[in-house]
Amino acid sequence: MTSLIMIVVTTALVNNVVLSQFLGICSFLGVSKQIKTSASLGGAVIFVITISSAVASLLYDFVLVPLNLTYLKTIVFILVIAALVQMVEMFLKKSAPAIYQALGIFLPLITTNCAVLGVALTNVQNEYNFIESVLAGFGTAIGFTVAIVLLAGIRERIDEEAIPAPFRGAPIVLLCASLMAIAFMGFGGLS
Repeated sequence: MTSLIMIVVTTALVNNVVLSQFLGICSFLGVSKQIKTSASLGGAVIFVITISSAVASLLYDFVLVPLNLTYLKTIVFILVIAALVQMVEMFLKKSAPAIYQALGIFLPLITTNCAVLGVALTNVQNEYNFIESVLAGFGTAIGFTVAIVLLAGIRERIDEEAIPAPFRGAPIVLLCASLMAIAFMGFGGLS
């Protein structure tokens, strides 16, 4: 049980997919202007990464390995992720049109978000079983959501401040993200 909890804590905080592995930066920087939008994307990412980790684990263990087709794992994982993102997109379009509009192009970009594919491939590389894969996916998605919501909160506060002209826009956002990455390095002692 302790090892399962450590998988979640490690993937969420210590090996944060955005702040230590630098995967998923495009949506991290692009959507993090408002907390509400960031939290919505985080919810979608939690669903997609957790479910894709489960499906990818099952497909890898029960289809690709027995048929000796492990070299197809990247293609299969991309197809699984694309299908899940389409489901999330259709659901949000029908049930929450405001969130669907706010996420804009970044919702379908979850398909190409390297963090989602990175989790599935890392689970295979670490030889995680089904439960460990699902927990690693969930922990990674929680870490992504925490990071993007924190950055959105910082960006909302920054917009209200008088910042020197050379630092406005992308420079101050990248500086804040780098300071967040340094802060998350402090969680390294937890693992």
